[in-house]
Amino acid sequence: MKKLFLLLIALNVGAIIARADTLVIKGSDTLGAKLVPQLAEEFKAQHPGTTFDIAAEGSTTGIAAIIDGTAQVGMSSRRAKPEEESTAAAKGVKLTPTTVAYDGLGVIVNSANPIKGVTKKQVEQIFTGDVTDWSAVGGSGGKISIYTRNTSSGTYSDWKELAMKKRDYAPSSQKMAGHEQIAAEVGKNPDGVGYVGLAYMKASGIKVVPIDGAMPTQQAVRDKTWPYARPTFYYTNGEPKGLAKEFVDFTVSDAGQKIVDRVGFVPVK
Repeated sequence: MKKLFLLLIALNVGAIIARADTLVIKGSDTLGAKLVPQLAEEFKAQHPGTTFDIAAEGSTTGIAAIIDGTAQVGMSSRRAKPEEESTAAAKGVKLTPTTVAYDGLGVIVNSANPIKGVTKKQVEQIFTGDVTDWSAVGGSGGKISIYTRNTSSGTYSDWKELAMKKRDYAPSSQKMAGHEQIAAEVGKNPDGVGYVGLAYMKASGIKVVPIDGAMPTQQAVRDKTWPYARPTFYYTNGEPKGLAKEFVDFTVSDAGQKIVDRVGFVPVK
C-alpha cells in the first residue's frame, strides 16, 4: 500500500513537472503560422524537455486567452482594445505587451493578373467595394474577388485602419483563417485579390502589387517608408514569468531576432 502511495505521488509530481515544461501560446496567425513555430523549435533545441502548445486562430483569441488564463503567451498583430483592457482589469489581469517584430502588409493578386500597380486610393476602393471590376483600376476586366482575414484577426482590423480609413469591407469579401489561406485562394482565382504579411508573399500563383510605385519589403518597413507596416506583440499577464519569460527573452534576443529576420519579418533591434 505504501509503495502504491509513493508511486502515485511520483506520478503526480511527474505530471506537474510535465505541465510546467509546456508553454501554451495562442493568438495571431501572422505570428503563429510561421515565426513562432520556428522560434519554438530553436528554443526546444536549447531547452530539452520543453514542449509547446501553439494555436494560431487570430489576435483576438490570444488576448482573450491571457484574460481567461488559458495561455501564458498571447500572440497579437494589434494592440489590445480598450474594452479588452477593461475586461482584463475587471478580472485582475494586466495585459502587458512586448513588441517582438515588425511586419508589412501588401496587396496580392493572381500571377496571371496583368495589373501593373495601384494607388492607395484604389486599394481603399477595391477592399471597400467602391470598385468591383478590374477594368476600373487598369486591369483587363473581370469581377474582383476579395479575400480578407476573419474578424478575430488583428490583421483584419489593421488593414481597415491602415488601408481603408476604417471603412467596412465590401459585403462580398470572403473571410479566410490565415495569410496562407488568402494566398492560396488568390493563387487559384485569376480575379482574386487579398493582403498578406511579408512572410507570406512568396506563395506560388500570386504576385505582389506595387502601391504608388513602391513595394513592401523588409527594408521599406525598417526605413518606415511603407505605409502598411505595424508592430506585432506577445501579450502576457503582467511581466512574463518562468518559462514564458524565457521564451519572450529568447524571442527578443539576438538569436531570436535572427529567426525573425530569416522568416521575413523585421527585427525590433
